[in-house]
Amino acid sequence: MAKELVIYFSVYGTAKIVAQEIARQTGADIREIVPEVAYDGDQENYPALFKLSQKEYENNVRPKIKNELPIADYDRIYIGYPMWYKTFPMIMYTLFEQYDFAGKTIIPFNTYIASGDGGTYQTIRELAPKATVLTGLPVEMYDAEDGAADVVSKWLLALNEVLHETALTDFEGGDVH
Repeated sequence: MAKELVIYFSVYGTAKIVAQEIARQTGADIREIVPEVAYDGDQENYPALFKLSQKEYENNVRPKIKNELPIADYDRIYIGYPMWYKTFPMIMYTLFEQYDFAGKTIIPFNTYIASGDGGTYQTIRELAPKATVLTGLPVEMYDAEDGAADVVSKWLLALNEVLHETALTDFEGGDVH
């Protein structure tokens, strides 16, 4: 049985809500990606956060991660984040540059207002080419705020079918992971 971890980055709490629900329903361990310099979590200051995220994106900034994440100890890793400036926060690039995801199964999820996953699942495939990256779960921000139990449950049910089929294919092909 795969050892599972949920890691997430969240400023306004929506990605955290989804992360906690995934951890609750799967029994996975959970860790927050904590930036060295905290972002303003007051939604009233959203215009300032938007400008900062745009500046980080345009300048290709890599915000530092304050805490260590036990990536090496897990086989299957759910990775969550909000969408910022039509992509994921630049701290996610730091994550993929700082940690080795080779041989891991990555299952992304994100919260958004208008951009779905914004192509970030493909970006993760490019940043972690030696990992298996499954199709993720985009959750509209307001749906996350209302509680994510139903949407996470339906997604995990479909995901378990994919994981089961992958395991059977691997077994039939002679590779047992």
